[in-house]
Amino acid sequence: MNSTAHAPIQQLLDSWAAACRSKDVERIISHYAEDVVAYDAIGPLRFQGRAAYQAHWQACMAMCPGHTLFEVHQPSILLSGELAVAHYLLNCGGTDDKGELHTSWMRVSQFYRLQGGRWLIAHEHFSMPGDMESGKILFELQP
Repeated sequence: MNSTAHAPIQQLLDSWAAACRSKDVERIISHYAEDVVAYDAIGPLRFQGRAAYQAHWQACMAMCPGHTLFEVHQPSILLSGELAVAHYLLNCGGTDDKGELHTSWMRVSQFYRLQGGRWLIAHEHFSMPGDMESGKILFELQP
């Protein structure tokens, strides 16, 4: 990975994750293109547009009363001209009203587009590993 060429994408990823940890929905959503299409691990099959995704982020952050954990692990970034993609593992969770931390590992892919001189997330996909036989999410998996 060419760290110099990929630095703007890594900076975007770092800024987005910090916004998520702070639960600042306005800051989170500022990282997305107006026409973003997102597939989240919870909620509808697809979110289309920044306004729809912002409402989802607001609802998600409201479910996390305490400290929020949002740690990006092992990011892989590919960049070509005005398009880039990153995929990584995300340790995501938060503390409940009793102060207990609940986390799980997720898989994330983000597609970025250079727009008006700024990199924005144009597509995002979160997923959680599941067991096909039981239909249950595998929260206990570790990288």
